[in-house]
Amino acid sequence: MANVVCDYRFLLLAAVVAFIYIQVRLFATQLISADRLAAAVESENDCTSQMRSLIDQMSMQQGRIVALEGGTGNAKDKCGQPKVLVKELERKGLQELTDKVQVPVAAVVIMACNRADYLERTIKSVLKYQSSVALKYPLFVSQDGSAPDVKSKALSYDQLTYMQHLDYKPVQTERDGELVAYYKIARHYKWALDELFYKHNFSRVIILEDDMEISPDFFYYFEATATLLDKDKSIMAVSSWNDNGQKQFVHDPHALYRSDFFPGLGWMLARSTWDELSPKWPSAYPCWFGIFVCLDLTIHAY
Repeated sequence: MANVVCDYRFLLLAAVVAFIYIQVRLFATQLISADRLAAAVESENDCTSQMRSLIDQMSMQQGRIVALEGGTGNAKDKCGQPKVLVKELERKGLQELTDKVQVPVAAVVIMACNRADYLERTIKSVLKYQSSVALKYPLFVSQDGSAPDVKSKALSYDQLTYMQHLDYKPVQTERDGELVAYYKIARHYKWALDELFYKHNFSRVIILEDDMEISPDFFYYFEATATLLDKDKSIMAVSSWNDNGQKQFVHDPHALYRSDFFPGLGWMLARSTWDELSPKWPSAYPCWFGIFVCLDLTIHAY
């Protein structure tokens, strides 16, 4: 009987020891879980704080301060979920930042050679009206040759980009008595338009010569006609010049005329048209090349 009682006490003691051991392990596990949970919460809060800081910085650049409501970070990702950030940006309307990027209506290029005084007058005329719409009409000067005074004059204006066409290939005229200058002009035009359309990737280009002055509505006219140029593929170019655009001949300041004569002298060309013309550009007399269908404004003689 004594042995049986002793065995029961031993089993009871073992059970008590096992119970205490299990309780200790459970308590330790709870402590570890609590520490991990606290770390996860801290990490999530850190992610949320970083996202808020990033979005606030982007918003401040646009004159806005965006306050985010809560966060969706994941502690395991350590802020490595760009999709979450993008969704948060879109939710707060920051996607509109990309929509505010100004797409140019057209590049404006002044074709120059060796007349620095003429070039300066034209640049000043363009900048007088281009400054308020500079993002819509990036300004370029393309010089044919290496006249130092022309290059120096162009580089003195921070508002424009200077391009230089250096062509040392000999010119062979097709007919006796022709001026070499006409061939050089054709080469320069092709080079400049290839640069602007294919290197700078503009969709439209406005070409000016270095002896022109523009009117106050010059840029508004081209912006209004750019859509026509894009939609109507039968229009080769839009010109701002009219040989008869004098006060005594102009009766409707809002009229546009469709013509089969190419007036040149301040004209806008689309890239789709240049894709067709560039491979077959003539060696001389580009303004007489083919039959041009244009839009012409009759209120101003630029």
